[in-house]
Amino acid sequence: MILEVRAVAPFYKNGFMVGCERTRAAVLIDPGDEVDELLGAVRDYDVEVQAILLTHAHVDHVSGVAAAKEALDVPIYLHRDDQFLYDAAVQQGALFGFSVRQPPPVDLFYDASSVAFGDYEARVHHTPGHCPGGVCLQIGRAGEPGAHLFVGDTLFAGSIGRTDLPGGDYAVLMRAITEVLFPLGDAAIVHPGHGPDTTIGREKTTNPFVMEYLKGRT
Repeated sequence: MILEVRAVAPFYKNGFMVGCERTRAAVLIDPGDEVDELLGAVRDYDVEVQAILLTHAHVDHVSGVAAAKEALDVPIYLHRDDQFLYDAAVQQGALFGFSVRQPPPVDLFYDASSVAFGDYEARVHHTPGHCPGGVCLQIGRAGEPGAHLFVGDTLFAGSIGRTDLPGGDYAVLMRAITEVLFPLGDAAIVHPGHGPDTTIGREKTTNPFVMEYLKGRT
């Protein structure tokens, strides 16, 4: 699997290009301010992007969608419950003092089906709590449990997504982490929206927010 990550100021939000090494089919995940770097990776690896997949619609995760759509002319995927945030991208940017291009309309809302590209597929798991339409994209070879989890801002190395933004809910977030993400396997690699990669096993046993939550349930 081809996997490239880029992050730039001011948010240092991770954007990803994931591709099939055999067919050169690929997807972009959460193109933000680093969109030019992601498009550079597309050219460097000579891949053909099939879709733009969004884990959620906070402004740092969608600020590059317009440029990506313009360059690639591929469908944009989002969870329906984050449509209100997506529609307010310009206003979200203004709150941080930034000018943001309104992303073009969503082409497809996630449903129970996976998104295929080459020999790989992204299985979609709804993980609300950071925002209503947050998803985890579980990527692996088609027909096999994916070992790579692109979780947006649901879970970080040693931390969790904030829940004080519109639509955030701490209890819902912790259920998503412990009841949706954790069953995907201790060995699964977590690619968060900010910061370094981690694993489900590591976060189960060392994440202080998770440990406090689980302790409170016993």
